[in-house]
Amino acid sequence: MSDFHVIDEQVIASPQIGLADLDEAKARGVTLVVCNRPDGEDAGQPTHEEMAEAAAERGLTFTAIPITHSGFSEPQIEAMEQALDGAEGKVLAYCRSGTRSTLLWSLVQARKGRNPDEIAAQAAAAGYDVTPVRPAMDMLASRAGR
Repeated sequence: MSDFHVIDEQVIASPQIGLADLDEAKARGVTLVVCNRPDGEDAGQPTHEEMAEAAAERGLTFTAIPITHSGFSEPQIEAMEQALDGAEGKVLAYCRSGTRSTLLWSLVQARKGRNPDEIAAQAAAAGYDVTPVRPAMDMLASRAGR
């Protein structure tokens, strides 16, 4: 059963989804599914290959941008930004709890120059705390000219 959290008009974050959740995602207008978990993080979680195949069967695009315990990197932020910018509809990003997906979304928003306080408030409204990446958000926003 899905536990989707609307982050903004484009992005939905979710804890680990199952193959059946892809049907609900498509019904909600999702065209791109982003997995932010590495394969094998938990026993029994669907692999990237399984999810990509199931997404394709439903006419959805799938991409994996895994975030491990080592944290976030500039290439991951860039990959997520490109994925979001290239999406033609809504995006469902998932990980174990939805937190890494939301943190990555937050970093992308900051990199685009959005106000970190506004980003944090938006994430909080969806049930997520961006405090772990707030210093990086501030740095990315200042680099963008905020």
